Amino acid sequence: MTVIMLAVMALLIFFMFRNGQKRKRDLAALQEQVVPGAEVMTNGGIFGTIISIDDENNKVLLETSPGTILTVHRQIVSRVVPTEEPAAEDEAAEAQLNEDNATFVGEPEFGERAETAKPKTDEK
Repeated sequence: MTVIMLAVMALLIFFMFRNGQKRKRDLAALQEQVVPGAEVMTNGGIFGTIISIDDENNKVLLETSPGTILTVHRQIVSRVVPTEEPAAEDEAAEAQLNEDNATFVGEPEFGERAETAKPKTDEK
């Protein structure tokens, strides 16, 4: 019985160290990506662009909108947002809009009823 308990404890300790090492690797990878000009998200859900980083005081200047600059602690930056190129499907969606760009082609206009499939009834 004691051997089983020791084996379980050794297994738990192994997974704790493994999880800690993984967390350190992820944090190091994040710190490499946190550079001026990077789009980031904070723990509070604020998105912005890093303007400058003060390593001595662990502060980051974050521009959330043009002219709005926030000073936050470096650990508040939770992830780097990947920059996405405009996809070709955006162009396809615009091509499917009607002439006044209000609704997609095939959708009912305001006030119109959408046609739905009528339920089948057994006629005898």
